[in-house]
This record gives sequence, structure tokens and C-alpha cells, in this order.
Amino acid sequence: MITTFAAALNTGLRRAMEDDAKVVLLGEDIGRLGGVFRVTDTLQKDFGDNRVIDTPLAESGIVGTAFGMALRGYRPVVEIQFDGFVYPAFDQIVSQVAKIHYRTGGKVKAPLTIRIPFGGGIGAVEHHSESPEVYFAHTAGLRVVSPSTPADAYSMIRQAIALDDPVVFFEPKRRYWDKSDVDFDGEPDLPLHKARVCTRGADATVLAYGGTVATALTAAKIAAEEGHSLEVIDLRSLSPIDVDTIAESVDKTGRLVIVHEAPVFAGLGAEIAARITERCFYHLEAPVLRVGGYDIPYPPAKLEKHHLPDPDRILAAVDRCLAA
Repeated sequence: MITTFAAALNTGLRRAMEDDAKVVLLGEDIGRLGGVFRVTDTLQKDFGDNRVIDTPLAESGIVGTAFGMALRGYRPVVEIQFDGFVYPAFDQIVSQVAKIHYRTGGKVKAPLTIRIPFGGGIGAVEHHSESPEVYFAHTAGLRVVSPSTPADAYSMIRQAIALDDPVVFFEPKRRYWDKSDVDFDGEPDLPLHKARVCTRGADATVLAYGGTVATALTAAKIAAEEGHSLEVIDLRSLSPIDVDTIAESVDKTGRLVIVHEAPVFAGLGAEIAARITERCFYHLEAPVLRVGGYDIPYPPAKLEKHHLPDPDRILAAVDRCLAA
């Protein structure tokens, strides 16, 4: 079925709630309104306000309440309305949610999924276009994932909810209205933490996640018209990272360009570049390059097109690799 990213998430949440009565949703305006991006549309009507809970505007309280519910056997799914709103809940997530399993020697689990619309590209105001993923990927005890397609949105949200570990689930908000085919009756074609090779190529590997995967695929099409073959990989899991899939590609192409919306400085690309340099040193024909946001607070909406990676910036990095 052809459907949007947001609708695929909605169906994934619905299926998870049908499968397990312990799955509950919490968040600001997710009930009667159906969420700012309508991801939870009609779910309160169908499951009731005891399972789809409109909360106060208090992210620390939302996550703290959900954490307590998780400890009592529920599988709460929290929606943080926008990426920049997660910081009041940061202490709860990194100090409590992430550590409870280790702190108790594995006796206490925290099956909590934290949904965060992230990234730019929608012309939003301040605090509505952040890329905070590296904060959570750096925190031991959290799984961090980001789908890039409707099909992965549907399967990965169900996989995340089914886990006994806390999952921070980053949804690229500028892709909510992207459409593609989703098999709602099929099984996931990949484990949650496996990267996906989107296109095969021989000249260079381009690695992206979230909202930049579509941008990387556009760059690959342009490169093909210019006679260059790019292999595009969708990382999907930001922690843990599927280094094996990336390394297998780089061993073949000899070159790697990493793309993300977050600033390049100390971003996720730096960790991947270090690991691939160690692992693929004798296969690399050029330094690993990164294309990302600039080291500034997210700019006003009218300037964001200059801040976000685009096909031209990706192809410029590919040209640098090929010229090395």
C-alpha cells in the first residue's frame, strides 16, 4: 500500500496497541488533536484516553511518568512534540532511564520508547529543528534509531516497542509526508540495528540516516549521470552502529562520505569515521569525509537551506574523495 511516513507510523502504533494491551501512548496533544504531525490521529478515539494520554506541557514529567509505568510492566511510548523540547527531560533519560538495567544488575528492565521528531527542512521557528541524536547515542544503556522511509517507520516502531530496553526513536519530520509502498502484513526485512544498503555502487560509499538518506539518493542519481557509481547506505541504527555493513562497503569502494544534519563537530559522523579508519585503513583510497550542519545554532527558517546538506555539498565531498 502506498502511504505516508506519518501514516505508516500511525499504523505501526495501532498494531502494537492491538497486539499488547500494555502499550500506552503519552504526549502533548496526541489524543484529541492526534499530534502536531497527526501521527497519533484517531488512536485515542479507538483505544480510549486511558491508553492514549494527553499530558501537561512538561517533558520531564512525561518521561518520568512513562518510566514509572515501564517499571510496573507497561510499554509506554512517549511523543516529544519537537526535538528542541526534549532537553527538560534529558536528565530523566540519561540519568534514570538509561541506567536502571545496569544499576540493578539486569533485574529491572525499562521497555520505554521515546519518539522525537527531529531535524530541519520544514521552515519552523527556534527550538523546532534540532538534531540532538548524538547526546543520546553517547549514552550507554539507550538504543537510538532513525527510520528514513515509510516502510521502515512502520516496522521499526513495532520492533522498538517490543524491546525490553529503552529506545530513542528519531523521526525525520521533513519526511512525514513522503510516500512509498508499505507491506503492512509482512515481517520486517531487517533487524532493528542493521543498516540498509539502498543502492549498490563501486566508486564511493555515501552513508546517511534520517532525513538525509533521500538527499544522498538524489546525489547518487546525479553522480550516475556524470559517470560515477555511488553506494548509498541508510544507517538506521545510531546506537549500536552496524559497522560490519559499512566496512564491507568501504572495503569495496575505498571511499566514504558521511552525511547528517547535525553539526559536523563531534557529531555521529566522527565516531563512524574513526571506526572505519581503524577497520578499513588498508582499503581506504582517501580520507573519510563528513558533510553536515555548520557549527552554529540552527539558523532562521529563511537560511536553513544553506545549513542543511544538499546534493551539491555531498557531490563536492565525493569529488574530493575521487580526486585523492
